Amino acid sequence: MALNLDIAALRSLVAGVDLGSFARAADQVGRSTSAVSAQIHKLEDMVGTPLFRKSGRTLELTEAGNLLLGYARRMVALNDEAAAAVRGVDLSGGVRLGLQEEFGEATLPEVLGRFARAHPKVRVEAMVARNHDLFARIQARTLDLALVWGGAAAARAPGADITVVGEPQMCWVGPASLPWRLDPGEPVPLAVFDRPCHFHDAATAALDRAGIPWRISFTSPNLGGLWAAAAAGLGLVVRTPYGLPASLRQLGPADGLPPLGKMPLMLLRAPGPTSEVSQRLAEIMLEALRPV
Repeated sequence: MALNLDIAALRSLVAGVDLGSFARAADQVGRSTSAVSAQIHKLEDMVGTPLFRKSGRTLELTEAGNLLLGYARRMVALNDEAAAAVRGVDLSGGVRLGLQEEFGEATLPEVLGRFARAHPKVRVEAMVARNHDLFARIQARTLDLALVWGGAAAARAPGADITVVGEPQMCWVGPASLPWRLDPGEPVPLAVFDRPCHFHDAATAALDRAGIPWRISFTSPNLGGLWAAAAAGLGLVVRTPYGLPASLRQLGPADGLPPLGKMPLMLLRAPGPTSEVSQRLAEIMLEALRPV
């Protein structure tokens, strides 16, 4: 007899892992914490093996749990895509999306591919730009949705609807194929965007707090230029793990560099009524942008 896994239980499993808590997952899926726990136990009974193991005060996925999680993500996404396609088969119109460069290569094709399959009659216009430009375009309503970095969005885009996607940890980024070490007394070379830039400010503030001298060794108007400079060893970049190329690696305290904080990632909807088209694209984006 075929084993039919419960999509609702798989959704709770994915939410619990992504949010780090079944209590938070319960809020997201609209169930009680005990109901979510019962779903996980039911999944374990169905597959005949534990999905989690105790590790101190936390739960860790077993090998079977990790395996099932990968399938669960795909099954939930396909379920939601099918449901959206059937419900929105006649959805039409247009939507304008703006986002940061690191999401252009991986996230954008996935999001637009899923959206186009579900809503073939909708026209999507997408652009990649820096934060200050995206804020201005949201305020001017020349974009319907924008993915932006940093706090204080309410002040910079009054009236916009704001969803916090996550708060990924910032990291120092250097070349994957070249050794790097902090030379005492030598200024740390930085590859940066011109200000205003939250990451530029975070890098210099962290070094100043640690009493480590720094210098701007490379500037670029685009992220690809910063990645190339870091890969060549011309300077370190501060960013998050989103979109990190294989030619680069994360550095940190073990390399003599000071710790960095987190950087809020937010999805903005333009002030005023939100169309059904914009709402659906926002939902797909939030599903795709899982914590890294």
